This record gives sequence, C-alpha cells and structure tokens, in this order.
Amino acid sequence: MGYHKISEAILNELILIVGEHAIITGKTDMEHYSHDETEDLHYYPEVVVKPKTVEEVSAIMQLCNKNLIPVTPRGAGTGLSGGALPVRGGLLLSMERFDKILAIDEENLQATVEPGVITENFMNEVAKIGLLYPVDPASKGSCFIGGNVSHGSGGPRVVKYGTIREYVINLEVVLPNGDIIWTGANTLKYASGYNLTQLIIGSEGTLAIITKIVVKLIPRPTVDALLFASFKTNEAACGAVSAIFRAGVVPSALEFMERRGVEWVIEKDGVSFNLQAGIEAYLLIEVDGTHQDVIFNDCEKINTVLEEFDCQEVLFADTAAQKDELWKVRRTMPVSVKANSIYKEEDTVVPRASLPKLIKGIKEVGSNYGFESICYGHAGDGNLHVNIIKGSMSDDDWKHKLKDGIKEIFELTVALGGTISGEHGIGLVQKEFMAIKFSPIHFALWQGIKQTFDPNGILNPDKIFNSTIQI
Repeated sequence: MGYHKISEAILNELILIVGEHAIITGKTDMEHYSHDETEDLHYYPEVVVKPKTVEEVSAIMQLCNKNLIPVTPRGAGTGLSGGALPVRGGLLLSMERFDKILAIDEENLQATVEPGVITENFMNEVAKIGLLYPVDPASKGSCFIGGNVSHGSGGPRVVKYGTIREYVINLEVVLPNGDIIWTGANTLKYASGYNLTQLIIGSEGTLAIITKIVVKLIPRPTVDALLFASFKTNEAACGAVSAIFRAGVVPSALEFMERRGVEWVIEKDGVSFNLQAGIEAYLLIEVDGTHQDVIFNDCEKINTVLEEFDCQEVLFADTAAQKDELWKVRRTMPVSVKANSIYKEEDTVVPRASLPKLIKGIKEVGSNYGFESICYGHAGDGNLHVNIIKGSMSDDDWKHKLKDGIKEIFELTVALGGTISGEHGIGLVQKEFMAIKFSPIHFALWQGIKQTFDPNGILNPDKIFNSTIQI
C-alpha cells in the first residue's frame, strides 16, 4: 500500500471544502511552504490548503484519509527540526487562518485560542489585564501557539514557570479520519483515564490536528531585576548555574551565552555592549516577583554565588531600556549565528549540574572533528543549544564526518543523564539519533500509538520515526 497523488477530482473536492482562494498549487507560490528554519532543506507539497474552521479541517482529513494522501500540518514555519516539511509531497495543511483569541476567562485564569495565534501577540493581550502567559520561545514574535504545543516548547522562563505542558489544559483536535474531539476538560486536575492532552503535546503533528487550545494563565509579576554576569571560562559560568538554585534562588530566567555569539550579535544587530578582554562566557539572570525587597535579597544571594565562581563583573540593568538591550543580545543570537556561517543547530538537555561537563565535552568533540561551535541556551533548566559552525571544515567532512561528531555529542548528553532534544523536537533531522537514547521497546510503543491514531499513516509521515507506508 502506498500514498496516492492528488488528482484533479480530489483538488476539486478540496475547492468545494475551503474555496479556491484558500488553495495554492503553483510552485512559486508554494516556495514559502517548502521550508522551515531547519538549515537549507526544501520539500514541496502538491497543494497547500488553508482552512478556517474545524469543520473544514475535518472534511479535508476525511478526504485525505479515504484517498491515502499524506498531510503535513504547518504553523508559522519557525521550527528547527524539519517537522513542518512535506517530505512525502501530498497536502500541506496551513493553520495560518486559525488566528483568533477566542476567549479570556479572568475568573478562572484561562484563555481559549486558535493555533495560528502568534505567541507574543497573545502574551501582550493577557498582559493588558495583569496576567502572564510565560511560554516565550526566542521566536515568540513570529511563531504560532499551535506549533509551540506540537513541539512542547519552552523558552527562557521555563526554569521558574515550566514548559507549555504546564499551561495547556485542554485541546480540540481533528483526528486523521476526520473525527473531532476534546482531549480533556477545562480543569486544573485531570485523573480521568489516559491524559490525551499531554499525549498530543509534543507529538509534532503526527497524531492529530490541533484546532483550539485552552491554556492556564497566572498573575503577572510586578517587579523584576536583570543581571548580566561575565566569566573567564564556559565551565565556570555553567558551574554557577546549579549553585544559584542550591542557594535557594529560583530565577525567572537563567541564560548562558558564549562570547563569540555575543560578538556576532554586536556585529550584525549593532547592539551596544562592551566586551572585556579575557571574558569567554556570560549568564543573563532574571528574578521576578511581587515584592522589591525579596528581589533584592535574591540578587544578593546570586552575587555571592557568582563570586564563588570567579565572576569578573555583574551588570545590573536599572531601566527598562537596559533590560531590553540585554535581552536583545540573547534573543537575537540564533539569527545572528545563522547569518554568519553555514551551521547546524542541535538541542541538548542535561541535569543542570552536568552543564560544565557537557560544554567541555562539546568543545573536545569539535576539536577532534575540526568544527567550531557556539553554545547558548536555557542554562537554568540544563538546555543548551549547540550551533555547529562549518568555518574551515571541508565540504566533504561537513557532509560525511559531521554526523559522527553530532552522534558523539548526543552520546555524551545521554551519558550525563540527558536527552537529545529539550524543546526543538525530533521531526525529520534528529530521528536518526533517537536510538542513542531510546530502546526498541520505546519505538514499538510509539508506533503502536501512531497506528491507533493514524492507521493509514497519512499524518505528518516520516517524522520522529520512519513511516511504515511506502510510496
């Protein structure tokens, strides 16, 4: 059994479902949908369909399931694992028209949104009424909440507030056969059978199409402080991370950055920042709350810890403008690194006390294989983004030897008690490394779940693990 092409008859049925204005068939017009932010990969679908209602999504899935047409769901296309790439052609289902904030329930501190809502827009909307939605990936100004749910996204404030898993309490989804269900209930507790909501979160569009999301909100902190600490070595900076928590402080953000990454931000984005000689790494540390005296006390504890790790300087942001400038250094780093060199980004995560060993090992692997790396990430939860830079590495080595180096980095990560992705997902480009962490039993369980949800294997095929359907 294999997948089928989209015939003229099926295309006409799609037009009847969504209207001709919501369908793209020309290759030039589909170029935008052929890639995400994963390196330089391009896969074109046969057709792009942009539904606007759950009923339209249901009808599309019924049609595609009946005719064995692969369907790739897509949000904003900001992913870094190739999860939105239509590797089997077929139909790309763009959720960009699902862009409404449907309700904000101030009494229950909940909101219902469609998956195409831009994350930062939603954060700003609830902030107007004194509430906080703390899931803020680096791409928050462009990524969709639906994509965040599909990848189990986090961002800088995971360290205090948790990942998106802590905030999604119910989902409306369309199954591959077109059935529409709610996965749970709009309650903070759920002990009523298997938790389908948590199963869909992080499933990368392989089990169902998300059409509504109910999220938990919390009161917005009224005060915060931001510190920017510099260190002579990566290991010293990473070593301070765990010690801050052991001192009794839980920062609202704790970010690690290597010097070279900061230099590239300055070069590309014109950020005003004084780089001192002999400094190799930085920590950006934020604490927030509702009482200024508690914040100051936390900052004093943090300073004491930083001194123990030979911190060279601590900058304290006094104004909102200074805070914005320091956060800009971190948030624009992925774009700056990408603009400077051919690169591959890996997404490692370990118990935070293991960060010094992880970054030391990453540098040793790079030295052995002849590549450079720039590391940054959410150190407070042990999540380090490893940007491998081609630099002077030969094309042949980049093509053939680099994967062995990446494999060694992941083996080190797993040996330190971690795993191969903290928030970017597995998608297309990481699945070959899954066996480093997971056993055949894991794969069998996942494939059994996939078979139950999607027996014809039409939904986002070849993501996380290979599809059993052959063309």
